[in-house]
Amino acid sequence: MININDFKKVELRVGTIVSIDEFPEAEKPAYKLTIDFGGFGNKQSSAQVTDHYSPKELLNRQVVAVVNFPPKKIASYTSEVLVLGAEGQEKGIILLELDTPIQNGAKIS
Repeated sequence: MININDFKKVELRVGTIVSIDEFPEAEKPAYKLTIDFGGFGNKQSSAQVTDHYSPKELLNRQVVAVVNFPPKKIASYTSEVLVLGAEGQEKGIILLELDTPIQNGAKIS
């Protein structure tokens, strides 16, 4: 079990997906995303969300991501942030969603 101080170390921010590319070399089906985090800049992420989302559905969608994990190499791609989603009983990841748009870079607290 972690305590509240451990949780506070995880930096969660809101960003908007500004580009999506196919990622055929990934071990599991995924997209390469570029996400705009406002004053924190654009960051790259590999997201295994191909079961429920097309690139058209992802473009301009706001997402929540962990922005302070170390970069992770996935095949030849460097993923800089971890986009958050939920695994349900169905196959694939469902992205966490905001009910109201907010500025990019907003901190989740």
